Amino acid sequence: MPVSEPGKTDVRGFFDPRTWSIQYVVADPATRECAIIDPVLDYDEKSGSTGTLNADKILSYVAERNLKVAYILDTHPHADHFSAAQYLKRKTGAPTAIGKHVIEVQKLWRDIYNSAGLLTDGSQWDHLFADGERFSVGSMEARVLFSPGHTLASITYIIGDAAFVHDTMFMPDSGTARADFPGGSASQLWTSIQKILELPNATRVFTGQDYQPGGREPRWESTIGEQKSLNPHLHGQSQDEFVAMREARDRTLPMPKLILHALQVNINGGQLPTPERNGRRYLKIPLNALGDAVWG
Repeated sequence: MPVSEPGKTDVRGFFDPRTWSIQYVVADPATRECAIIDPVLDYDEKSGSTGTLNADKILSYVAERNLKVAYILDTHPHADHFSAAQYLKRKTGAPTAIGKHVIEVQKLWRDIYNSAGLLTDGSQWDHLFADGERFSVGSMEARVLFSPGHTLASITYIIGDAAFVHDTMFMPDSGTARADFPGGSASQLWTSIQKILELPNATRVFTGQDYQPGGREPRWESTIGEQKSLNPHLHGQSQDEFVAMREARDRTLPMPKLILHALQVNINGGQLPTPERNGRRYLKIPLNALGDAVWG
């Protein structure tokens, strides 16, 4: 592993062009412990096929650098990809974790899917983080910041000098994330972002998605200072202006193509549905469940 700059966390991003998602390995060079954040389980909605190409790239990176996986972390139940947390747990033995408010998302989506058998106590993960909770990855100090708005359960992981914000802020040229999913709130999103922006200006910000505006190469690292000065959704904006902009913009956006596929897996900790008597697994797609969603 390359030698880190003093005080700088080693972060490697893995971009998935199918879902525009970025997965991370954040490592402590002193102890070689690492955490995997927001891993993607491959899914092709046309054929119904699943795969582990993304997750296996992460495992190869971990093996090549002789890292020990301490945690498999999700920032929230994703609407755009399946979580590979369970696959990586089987491969590494590392515990899985997410924010404790995931139970609210489970209850909301259990009703949408009419999944009476779904446990809504968060027991699908090994640990549920509380707001402000502290933990460590090797010798690196880490803490959790509750960041709702995009979802009821979104959290930010602050590990060393890096903040993993997923769907709150994107790169400065891409603005901020939508807040119109069930349980979302533009007002809450604004409040969450303001708490993140209280971090030191030099804090590195790692986002969870990049939609490559203008066809540029994918990017996922900025700083708190850059977000404050360059992000047009945030710079010079009041809360009322932000909420009005965000709500108007969200009304024009179609739902992510995998939202109904992915949520039923991700509220179950990344576990795929139980095979039926013929040995096959089946997803359940509720019709007309998302109100007046824009057609994509």
